[in-house]
Amino acid sequence: GFLKPGESNERRCDLLNSLKTRECEEIIGQLGETSRLKDSDLNSDPDNVVQLKPQSLHVKLQLGVPQEFKVEFRRAEGYPIDLYYLMDLSYSMKDDLEKIKNLGQNILNKLQEVTKSVRIGFGSFVDKEKLPYVSQVKSRREKPCPIRKDNCQPAFTFQNVLPLTYSAREFKNEVSKQSISGNLDSPEAGLDAIMQAAVCQKEINWKNVTRILVYTSDDTFHMAGDGRLSGIFRPHDGQCHLSSDGFYDGKTFDYPSIGHLSRVLQANNIQLIFAVTEKSVPAYKALSSLIPQSVVGVLEDDSSNVVQLISEAYGNLSSTLLLEQDQTPTGLQVSYKSHCKTGEPEWQSRGECTGIKVNEKVSFTILTVTFTECLNGPQEVLIRMQGISEVLKVKVETLCDCNCDTEENSPHCNGKGTHICGVCSCNEGFLGQHCDCEHKSNMTSTEVMLKNCRQNNVSQVCSGHGYCECGQCTCRGPFDGSFCECDSTSCERHDGKICNEKGRCICGTCNCSNSGYEGRACGCSTDKKMCQNEHGLLCSGHGKCRCNQCECNPGFVGQRCSDLVSPCQTYVKCVDCTVQSELYSRSSNCSVACEAVQLVHLKDNQFLSLWFIGTVDKTKIIIGTSVSAIVFIGIAIIIIYKVLLELYDLREYRSFIKAQQQTDWKETNNPLFQGATTTVLNPLHSQDS
Repeated sequence: GFLKPGESNERRCDLLNSLKTRECEEIIGQLGETSRLKDSDLNSDPDNVVQLKPQSLHVKLQLGVPQEFKVEFRRAEGYPIDLYYLMDLSYSMKDDLEKIKNLGQNILNKLQEVTKSVRIGFGSFVDKEKLPYVSQVKSRREKPCPIRKDNCQPAFTFQNVLPLTYSAREFKNEVSKQSISGNLDSPEAGLDAIMQAAVCQKEINWKNVTRILVYTSDDTFHMAGDGRLSGIFRPHDGQCHLSSDGFYDGKTFDYPSIGHLSRVLQANNIQLIFAVTEKSVPAYKALSSLIPQSVVGVLEDDSSNVVQLISEAYGNLSSTLLLEQDQTPTGLQVSYKSHCKTGEPEWQSRGECTGIKVNEKVSFTILTVTFTECLNGPQEVLIRMQGISEVLKVKVETLCDCNCDTEENSPHCNGKGTHICGVCSCNEGFLGQHCDCEHKSNMTSTEVMLKNCRQNNVSQVCSGHGYCECGQCTCRGPFDGSFCECDSTSCERHDGKICNEKGRCICGTCNCSNSGYEGRACGCSTDKKMCQNEHGLLCSGHGKCRCNQCECNPGFVGQRCSDLVSPCQTYVKCVDCTVQSELYSRSSNCSVACEAVQLVHLKDNQFLSLWFIGTVDKTKIIIGTSVSAIVFIGIAIIIIYKVLLELYDLREYRSFIKAQQQTDWKETNNPLFQGATTTVLNPLHSQDS
């Protein structure tokens, strides 16, 4: 809140409790509140099902004050289900198609164990009808199956074969008409098919009930960017493009991205079950981790376990509750606390519960956190349970406007400004808290005023803790001083209190004058009444009075140092142990308690003479002797080591001299050396010729 008339020396804006503590008048402050606009009770009646409570709220938020409200959810028993079966009709799924033709009734029967109202539909997909996905040779395009005798239809991207219906017979008839197809590469156009099945609400005949999309395939999928291989560059627009006969022409748009597909499924409250063969499970688990309310199940090679797979997957999806919000305005944060089951701890910051059964109620505490900026009018936030069509509409309004009077040329502003909510809005050419400072437009005037607000030429204006007004600093928060250089919270504390709340903190130093306290933190009372004895003597003359408590000299004890230290106190433990041992026959080892005591037993008619013999404290002698011995031994070891080292060096030197004297050097020829001059005689040359 804030004060309408304003104050000269204190903060006008503060917490409401702080303003009331200061006994301020004319406090203006709007408190946030939450009101319920529609709050129907939870109901499982098929004609009026209510699973989320409340349904509409109006929340008014005050800056800095969060609002919280409670949301309850209970999954209604027998809530209707729409199940759309989406099947890959590439050639490798030939045996799966034959199996699914006879499983429609089994799927309905299994789901009817949960609810009596079940509808089922069927769609199929292969791949885009362009290279490199589908052959463009006419004969291969018309019959893409590798075995020519097989009943094979041309490839297509997606076909809505049967919109959702209650009739299992109609499902069997339409699926029985389907034949297998084929394509060139392994990945399929599954994401294209999911997108069309999700956005074509009217064509698929989705109702506002639990929506389940079962996706079956034995291979991976194409995703955004793959369409570029066939010259398709346009990103998917997220719209329905089915023809009158239910076909989707995939040659116009690229495959959808995973993020786009996830948003579409969430917006349409569709829960996705991936029923895929074991080799494709890793790829679809990675995909499922990016799509909320989706699970992956392992499909047998011939789809024989698809009924059980759907039943288990639906059970997993329906037992997990996840609360989320849509259309959250910028600057507004929402957090959750989950109360899932009785006896379980709260989950902080998560609106999620697992293992929840049908007809079991859970609750969530939703906290709307303080907004960081004022909203431009009321905004609507939608809070929903993933996979459930019901939503909680929350109208959010921020309390930023103040109901204040305005007074032009107000005396409070020296007749030179408008008084608005306790603050002066000065006319042109004037400034200051009360518009009492004339501001000239030249730079010199401004520079002079700012210079007066700086402690030196390099410091910040008002030390960064205030603003300069008419050449004087107006400080903010706990700062004061001519240049707002002093922090009034930086002084020492006593028992966690600044200056013990007995003095004033001035520039880091406690001023305790006239408070009856002294010390660096004003924690020491100057009163000395507790130190005076009955004669008015401080500490009985045997100590000093500090902080209204006596510090006694050696040999004196007591609150006022009036008692001598009794030698009996030294032997209390020994006496107590001896009495317990001898009088009460308790086995006690008093050797420790009576270590320095000699016990003497006397009868009533005997007396004891004591002689006191002074003893010398041998502790210092023992310590000195031990240290001296250690030092002496250390020095002796060093001397012995040096002597041995010298003797070893001397012996080595003498051996070297002796070996040098015995060396006999002789001149020899190297047998491997060849001279530089070689003489060759010609045997044919005769000396007589």
